[in-house]
Amino acid sequence: MNFSEGPLTLGRIRDELVKMEDAIIFALIERAFFAHNKPIYEKGNPHFAHDGFDGCFLDFILKEIESVHAKVRRYTSPDEYPFTPAQSLPAPVLPPLRFPRLLCPNDLNVNSHIRQVYLDSIVPAICADRDDGNYGSAVTKDVEALQILSRRVHFGKFVAEAKFQDPSTHDEYVRLIKAGDAAGIEALLTNEAVERRLLRRVRNKAAVYGQEITDNGAVSVGGKDLDPQPVRIPLDVVSDLYERHVIPLTKEVEVQYLLRRLDYPDFQPEISYGF
Repeated sequence: MNFSEGPLTLGRIRDELVKMEDAIIFALIERAFFAHNKPIYEKGNPHFAHDGFDGCFLDFILKEIESVHAKVRRYTSPDEYPFTPAQSLPAPVLPPLRFPRLLCPNDLNVNSHIRQVYLDSIVPAICADRDDGNYGSAVTKDVEALQILSRRVHFGKFVAEAKFQDPSTHDEYVRLIKAGDAAGIEALLTNEAVERRLLRRVRNKAAVYGQEITDNGAVSVGGKDLDPQPVRIPLDVVSDLYERHVIPLTKEVEVQYLLRRLDYPDFQPEISYGF
């Protein structure tokens, strides 16, 4: 996202979130091409021993890939958060970019929770419960899925700041923050109608993107033309992921960001949120 390109309105933020839906769905579809392959998540598995590294194969590959991405300054962007501790990543080899200050100082990072949800709930739901030996291919798809899920959840910080800047709700947010009312902040942030539309949209996208197109141009789903069941991932996996994990985790980020917002009373975004 080009953060310097005009006001960062809620409309622009929502457009970016909608784009991420596509990336998340395709990342899960690509991971589902491979079996569960449980050994890649087992800490201390002797098949993946690396000198000086204390973790599973997924964590090792995450660090290796994120080290390369850190060198090209991925994690200097305000919407990117590594799973590897920042102090373990190399410095960029490219000159720094000047990003506008859009968020007050914060160290909120829920990647450990995202990782746990992904391993405990998502991979078992989309992958065959067996071992096909494609450890390298599976783990690189894991990394891609984890990175886009992380970006989606942490984008909640921009939503929170935009809503804090909204004159129609600003004073109420200030009151709730001063009272330390996390439940009240979450209630004010929540738009149930928007959430229902989101869940319908991602479920429909999963159905469409899960289809096969036959060589005669007809849409084939589940091996039959016009069969409503997708073949690549179960139809409800994505909507369940959003309802049970992505939306609640995003709200957690938003609430925690706002609870600390008044610690920086003089902070003003360098680019308008459109109000």
